[in-house]
Amino acid sequence: MEATEHYAPDTGQKDKVFTAGPVLTTAAVKRAMCEDVETRTDRMRGVYKFIRSKLLEIAGVSEEHYTCVLLQGCGTYTTEAIFNCTRREDSRVLILDNGFYGRVMAEICQRMGVEFHAMGVPEDQAITGDLVREFLEGDSRWTAVGVVHHETTTGMLNHLEEVGKVVKEKCPDSILITDCISSFGAVPIDLERAGIDFLVCVPNKCLQSPPGFGFTICRKDRLLECKGKSTSVCLDLYDQYQSFENLGHFTMTPPTNSLNAFRQALFELEAEGGVTGRMTRFKGLNRILVEGTDKLGFKRFVSGPDASYNITAFLFPQHPNWDYETFRKGLLVLGQVLSPVARLQTCTAFRIGNMGALCQNDIRKLLECIKVVLTNMGIPVPVR
Repeated sequence: MEATEHYAPDTGQKDKVFTAGPVLTTAAVKRAMCEDVETRTDRMRGVYKFIRSKLLEIAGVSEEHYTCVLLQGCGTYTTEAIFNCTRREDSRVLILDNGFYGRVMAEICQRMGVEFHAMGVPEDQAITGDLVREFLEGDSRWTAVGVVHHETTTGMLNHLEEVGKVVKEKCPDSILITDCISSFGAVPIDLERAGIDFLVCVPNKCLQSPPGFGFTICRKDRLLECKGKSTSVCLDLYDQYQSFENLGHFTMTPPTNSLNAFRQALFELEAEGGVTGRMTRFKGLNRILVEGTDKLGFKRFVSGPDASYNITAFLFPQHPNWDYETFRKGLLVLGQVLSPVARLQTCTAFRIGNMGALCQNDIRKLLECIKVVLTNMGIPVPVR
């Protein structure tokens, strides 16, 4: 199916979800969750194998040099597992930080007792190759570098490919760890050009499936270096990889329902035209959203070429009647679901996501409902 304005999926529910994740899924994905199965049957081994292989195909990398490891839990579990498995006695980790999930990487390193430094960039500014080059010219002795591609809290797209090139130029032996949790599947990523060693993602953002596990697409040689390094049983990526390769299953009980749903979601991604098709649809949805919210008077936290087309953050209006929880609950009554307040350091904002099984009429309906709720709150449109 071509990703056009005619996309109108059956979601099996009335409420429309415009969160930063989990996102709205199709009825077919929901149905795929409904069967209870044993975890180590030949059928489920086939599901795990299919998912791992398909994700490498979506990433555009070869099974000769890369592999995919699935891990129970949310995406941050996988991020923490990578930092834990790649640690060494002389670890010095650089975190490129311009938002909440950059700060999470730093906290992971702090709790592990690893030497790290957070290169702080303002939340409304993208991390670019030039910024990283300037920093690394002063200190390039890093064993690992962590960066978020798409900062979910702000909708900022960092310049991943140019950042990766600079990191590999200045710190050729370092491990590049990238959080692509809210970009992979709808934003093109060239792992080899960017020099990515470990990419982290989840099913419940651009891939339109329920939560339950995360995964890393990583270089095999880097993963094999992780043998015996993890201080955790459950977060040992090397052991998980060996279990997949030798036994065909997870080391511990996996979320089988979510995995079966994800298998269906991957079929749907392919039918939509892959990453390019989904990107086209998300861009179209975001264009309607941005034009509509501009008319309503909302100010975007990030605009211009560094603004993502998956999630948009909006500054709180200054009207005395404005209260975000009242606004959000008013929309919920009308069947429109938004995320809680964005976790920003410099201002208060809320986000609208246009990921998931959404069509253009869903965005138009949301804009109509926003106007209704603002009127009910006694806030004139356009807002100030």
